[in-house]
Amino acid sequence: MRLIAIAAVVLISAGLAWLFWPWPPSPPEIAQRGDPERGEYVLRMSGCVSCHTDQKNDGALLAGGRAIPSPFGTFYASNITPDPETGIGGWSTGEFVLAATRGTSPGGHPYFPAFPYTSYTQMTMRDLIDLKAYLDTVEPVTNRVPTHELDFPFGFRPLLKGWKLLFFEPGTFEPDPSRSEVWNRGAYLVNGPGHCGECHTPRNALGARQEDRFLAGTPSGPDGKPVPNITPHEDGIGGWSKTDISFALLTGILPDGDVLGGLMAEEIEDSTSHLERADLDAIAEYLLSVPPLPDAAKEDGSG
Repeated sequence: MRLIAIAAVVLISAGLAWLFWPWPPSPPEIAQRGDPERGEYVLRMSGCVSCHTDQKNDGALLAGGRAIPSPFGTFYASNITPDPETGIGGWSTGEFVLAATRGTSPGGHPYFPAFPYTSYTQMTMRDLIDLKAYLDTVEPVTNRVPTHELDFPFGFRPLLKGWKLLFFEPGTFEPDPSRSEVWNRGAYLVNGPGHCGECHTPRNALGARQEDRFLAGTPSGPDGKPVPNITPHEDGIGGWSKTDISFALLTGILPDGDVLGGLMAEEIEDSTSHLERADLDAIAEYLLSVPPLPDAAKEDGSG
């Protein structure tokens, strides 16, 4: 019995140490130089500008501080300018890749999934290296953003280690050899840098995406408002053509002549309107191929 008690104490102690102590993994060693010009395009693909710029309060480009309401409380986007004190100026490219693809800070602390590393994990190494090269050229801005204001117990950061074990599956995007190059490009953009599923897919009570309702919309988006269904269902974009989708992502104009508003309007202005037409067409082809699902907001009684 004494040995059992000792073993139990050791296991509990080890579990608590794992939970509460930051264990920074070794970042990859990256000698390759990035292409800042191409990295700016990756920035637009990845939707970084809208979240990391507090445009409402005339914040500097990518200096963070934007409040992002959620069902779990309010998150504040981080400063990703190369400021060495309040931004990512002291980060190596490897540390940046580790943060984007594994959701872990250089100090070993887990990130909340409001930072969409759950999608960015699929990004290619080249895209990430080029993105970091561009970010290094941005004007550094000293801006210490507020601490997240989250409801209990969601603000208890050590719990994120358990969350990641349950819900996070790292891994670079793997093309489907049975699909066309265009389809695979669209799948990569939607599921990786574009991280469309982060907003357009409902989440469970612990904040994990409900993958069986992928892109079916949600009654409670990042700004507290419903996010539309973008599957090819009659509740979503089932009546849209590829051209309709590409044109909407380019201009914000819907097939019926109405215009997109809210966060999607920002996303179009800061991100998708800057993409090449071939990429917009690839996104359209992929979206029209996903399983058609009824609107999640209606299913949850909110529509």
